[in-house]
Amino acid sequence: MPGGDSDAAVTTLVIIPTYNESDNIERLIESILRLYPDDMHILVIDDNSPDGTAQLVAGIAGKEPRIRLLTRERKLGLGTAYLLGFRYALDHGYRLIIEIDADFSHDPESIRPMICAMNDADLVIGSRYMNNTVNVVNWPLSRLVLSKSASIYTRLVTGLPVSDPTGGFKCFSAKVLTAIDLDRVHSQGYSFQIEMTYRAWKKGFRIAEIPIVFTDRTVGKSKMTRKNIFEAVWMVWWLKILSLGGRL
Repeated sequence: MPGGDSDAAVTTLVIIPTYNESDNIERLIESILRLYPDDMHILVIDDNSPDGTAQLVAGIAGKEPRIRLLTRERKLGLGTAYLLGFRYALDHGYRLIIEIDADFSHDPESIRPMICAMNDADLVIGSRYMNNTVNVVNWPLSRLVLSKSASIYTRLVTGLPVSDPTGGFKCFSAKVLTAIDLDRVHSQGYSFQIEMTYRAWKKGFRIAEIPIVFTDRTVGKSKMTRKNIFEAVWMVWWLKILSLGGRL
C-alpha cells in the first residue's frame, strides 16, 4: 500500500467504511477521483465483505495510487472502522480527514464546500436539518422521524449546538483527532457521530455546518440496527455524565 512520505504532499484523506458495497463503491471512488483529481487520497476500510467489495477496491488501487485499502477479518462496526482510519490519517500526516458513506447518500460534490468551510472551523458537518429545514430524499417517514427525533433528543440532553448531531458526513482537522483520546471512543452508528462531535465541542474546537441533501441508498441494504438506536439513547447521558465529571 502506498504511504509514508508519498502522502505528505496530499493534505486530505477521504475515509469510506464498507460492508457489502460492491454495487456502489466503484462509482463512488470514480466520482471522487473525477471531481478532485489532485486534492485527496481515498482510504477504504472493508470488513471482509462477502460480496467482493475489497477485491473491487484492490483492483482499482492496483492502477490508481490515490487509493488505499485496509481490510479487516470480520464485520467490526462503523465506529471502529473510522477510528482505524483516523489513526491511519494521523500516522501519514493528512491535515483534513473526511467521513463519507459508501452508498451515495452523501453527494461527493459537497466535499468542496465542506473543505472551504474548514477555513473558519475545526470540524465541519454536512447537515440535513439546518435552518429548520429537512433535506432528505427517499427516506420512509418512520426513518425520518427517528433521525429528527434523535437530533432533538441529543441537543436537549447534551446542549450540543449543532442541527444534525447524528450526521455522518464530516470533515475533521487533524488537530481535533489528535486532541481526542481515540482509545476512549467505543460507540458505533448514530452514537459514534454524536460522541466525536461532542468530544470536539467540549475541547473548545470550532464546529460549523453546511447544508447538504441526503439521498437514501438506491441499491444495497441499510446497516442501521436496533442496537445502534438503543446505544444512542443511553450514550448521550453517558457523555453528559463524563463531561460533568471532567473526564472527557
